Amino acid sequence: MSSTDRSFLFRVRDALDDLHPAERRLGDFVCDFPGELASYSASELARLAQVSNATVTRFVRRLGYENYEEARRHARDERQTGSRLFLATSTDAAGDQSVAAHVAQGIANLEGTFATITDAQVNAVADAVLEARKTWVVGFRSSHPFADYLQWQMTQVAENIVAIPGAGQTLGEHLVSVTDHDVAIVFGLRRRIAQMEAILSAIEKSGAKLLYITDEGVAHRASATWHFRCQTLAPGPLFNHVSVMAVCHLITTRAIERAGAAGRTRLRGIERFGDTLEEL
Repeated sequence: MSSTDRSFLFRVRDALDDLHPAERRLGDFVCDFPGELASYSASELARLAQVSNATVTRFVRRLGYENYEEARRHARDERQTGSRLFLATSTDAAGDQSVAAHVAQGIANLEGTFATITDAQVNAVADAVLEARKTWVVGFRSSHPFADYLQWQMTQVAENIVAIPGAGQTLGEHLVSVTDHDVAIVFGLRRRIAQMEAILSAIEKSGAKLLYITDEGVAHRASATWHFRCQTLAPGPLFNHVSVMAVCHLITTRAIERAGAAGRTRLRGIERFGDTLEEL
């Protein structure tokens, strides 16, 4: 891999051990808060890291950039990948975020998310899952636990639903079976895997109905049957996924409601076996 192919943070980490003390202090600062370089001028960054402007100039040249603006553009491009490192700031690290701040942001995320999702859309998703030959739920990295959670909850009412891929499986072993009688629910929260576009295209090509659940950083996907964009802003360095969980809860609850008598019968049967097998 040539120096021009390496990510901004890779260049910084790779150079740390060879930097002079002041440059090393700046390098450590940038590793913790790379978004500061993406957002501020050279003078502002120097002040935040408590180094001189000359140190900033030497630092970016050691990383292989011609000037500070080139380094900043690279950092900005990398910020678009969704890394929370680029969203954390030195101001955030200066003190604890209050409980009230977290609660307020969670509420704002819920309101922002559900302002863009209609009852008709939720009803359509629930009906499609109930009528599908099979429902496939897909999630990788941070999306994986949400895919598992939704599949687990929807099993209360939908018989043919599976979270993929399972342990030791490849996705191709499942995608080959997806048909136009199916529903695919794909979670694409930051940071998404490199092959996400290929996976979505394969599902769409199969003719299956696609529900794409993402964060707000993803542009609307017109080719998906439905695209729910969840607000995930948060104080501090982690994404707030309360709206994602709320969307899962809403879909499951609506499916149970719209399943009617058949859904209640399945729920009673599950409870009956739970009692008979003394599982709970």
